[in-house]
Amino acid sequence: MAIVVNLDVALAKRKMSVTELADAVGITVANISILKNSRAKAVRFTTLDAICRVLDCQPGDILAWTPDPAGDR
Repeated sequence: MAIVVNLDVALAKRKMSVTELADAVGITVANISILKNSRAKAVRFTTLDAICRVLDCQPGDILAWTPDPAGDR
């Protein structure tokens, strides 16, 4: 996948657990884990906004684009 989720890095920098983030954002631990492990197919802007607000970061600190290897289109 071309979109890389760096939520684990952002959590580590702030010494925050997935459970603490889930509680602060108001979504389930399972949904945070799905996003953190790059298994999410989509993320709502309201969820991204809440995550950025809690972690005091920009969306680019959490999401990054990388080109797919040749032939994976």
